Amino acid sequence: MTIKEYPQEQLAAQPIGYWTRAAADLVIGGLRAALAEENLTQPHWWTLGHVAGAPGEWTRTALTAKLAPFDDQDTDFEAVYADLAARGWITGAEDRLTLTEAGEAGRLRARDRNAKVHARMREGIDDATYAATIDTLRLVVANLGGNGDLP
Repeated sequence: MTIKEYPQEQLAAQPIGYWTRAAADLVIGGLRAALAEENLTQPHWWTLGHVAGAPGEWTRTALTAKLAPFDDQDTDFEAVYADLAARGWITGAEDRLTLTEAGEAGRLRARDRNAKVHARMREGIDDATYAATIDTLRLVVANLGGNGDLP
């Protein structure tokens, strides 16, 4: 891919809100489209990732409390858990969630789909440039009163 180059002075005058919104919309849209190929939403994906990372430790209530602040779709998390259970992807003895073999297979398929989006996003961007971008955005967030810590 070829992208036009601009002088540093012109780039420095660009509105960061425009570019961060455009990037976020495209990244999130790409990830959501990739997950939709597996008939999943981002909350499904978040659930699978958290449950895989701590099998048997998450209750529905605790996981909902952890994930809800990141949700911009007014998700009914109980419906997400019910959907994953109906697929046979999670079990919840005493409300402690665990992935089944089918759930882990689905999580891995979704991970591979997301990895393709991330790879496309990172084309032509080396690790040092990407890290500098993240660090700059962390400082912008902190300067404006947000939490600049990594998630």
